[in-house]
Amino acid sequence: MTGITDEHESRLAKLRALREMGVDPYPPRFRRTHSTAQALAAFDQDGEGSEVTVAGRLVGIRIMGKSAFAHIQDGDGRLQLYFRLDTLGEKEYEFFKRYFDLGDFVGATGTLFRTHTGEVTVHVRSFQMLAKALRPMPEKWHGIRDVEIRYRQRYLDLLANEEARRILLTRTRIVAALRRYLDERGFIEVETPILQPIYGGAAARPFITYHNELKANFYLRIADELYLKRLIIGGLDKVYEIGKDFRNEGISTRHNPEFTQLEVYVAYADYHDMMALVEDMWATAAREVLGSTQITYQGHVIDLTPPWQRITMRQAILDATGIDIEAANDLAALQAQVRERNLALEPQPSYGKLVDELFGEHVVPRLIAPTIVTEYPLEISPLAKTKPGSDKVVERFEFFIGGLELGNAYSELNDPLDQRERFAAQARDRDLGDEEAHPMDEDFLLALEHGMPPTGGLGFGIERMVMIFTDQTSIREVIAFPQLRARE
Repeated sequence: MTGITDEHESRLAKLRALREMGVDPYPPRFRRTHSTAQALAAFDQDGEGSEVTVAGRLVGIRIMGKSAFAHIQDGDGRLQLYFRLDTLGEKEYEFFKRYFDLGDFVGATGTLFRTHTGEVTVHVRSFQMLAKALRPMPEKWHGIRDVEIRYRQRYLDLLANEEARRILLTRTRIVAALRRYLDERGFIEVETPILQPIYGGAAARPFITYHNELKANFYLRIADELYLKRLIIGGLDKVYEIGKDFRNEGISTRHNPEFTQLEVYVAYADYHDMMALVEDMWATAAREVLGSTQITYQGHVIDLTPPWQRITMRQAILDATGIDIEAANDLAALQAQVRERNLALEPQPSYGKLVDELFGEHVVPRLIAPTIVTEYPLEISPLAKTKPGSDKVVERFEFFIGGLELGNAYSELNDPLDQRERFAAQARDRDLGDEEAHPMDEDFLLALEHGMPPTGGLGFGIERMVMIFTDQTSIREVIAFPQLRARE
């Protein structure tokens, strides 16, 4: 056992004393009749005298001579308990005073009444220790300000911080709203492999694991796309998946190596259909979860009501930097334009990557209102159809709110020969040092050769959606247990 303190030792001593008395400090079960919220509702409906059996964690205790008040907390809220010596008897009342600490779980039976201060309270007739807490709770329940503790011991954060609970519950409601939206429109929810022999569907480095029985390396998926498109090929016209993806990348306020993504694929649709879908889906979810399509993010009032503003990537970069990427249409020319304007950018191995870097650094932070950016370079879009009449631009969009990139969509490439050439070009980029280039996937190409109808695809991360809906700037705030570096 680590971190022994006087408080910890005191609680251990009480635990030993309880066991010596024959009291089980961790009984196997307790039947409650009401949650805290249900008890309050019962009082509103039936008035004083309603009998309830409630349970929860002790979050406040006030001893006042021959009586004591305490507050318990459960998943629904808080409720006050009232202990009186002349009701319980001296033995039971002293037992409560001596052996219960903040953080312990207690079950109590009694009748509801309202105190002179107006608070609905249970007049306790009997009670039981349900779990002895051996560690103290956050001091005075004022919340935990140490970010390291908040993330490593999220259970303490949830206990002490109402905001942490609000974010977690909002996330749950968002996922439920998205699922309901798609189910009601005839989409089929499916599951595809997390362990994959070849990773694909995005530009990212994977996590690698080894399968002992098959004696082969497998990869944690970086996206669901290629398996979901196999289902479109197999005759399912509208599919979606909400699941974990994994990318072996840096950890930041906007990136977590493990994240939850929604991907949607629709046969006989294109990226224009996906624009309409994402606008309506986000607006519907906001109305259902938040009660309005108007949100506030980092001081900006943002309206999610469709239609959102649209702009091409070329025009967005031109407006922000003065660089025309159609005129500067190769790596050397674009590098020259960047140098001429003294723009600070990380060096990139290809024209497409440099366009993306330029866009990310100088355009994305400006995209506060809901914005759909279209027409991306083919070089960084190996799974999207080219725009008719162009050999450099594809039918792809990403959407942005509050300066955050939130999702990605295409008119999906369904020409197997073109797809093979795209994969081959990615392989050449990989040979030149691009670790995120898409690998060749012969099995997917075989599936594509059996024919895939025109298809629209869309994917976006749940975490960033929750960040927007709850006004958070760090992705760690919206993940119950974010990845952290090991303690030294």
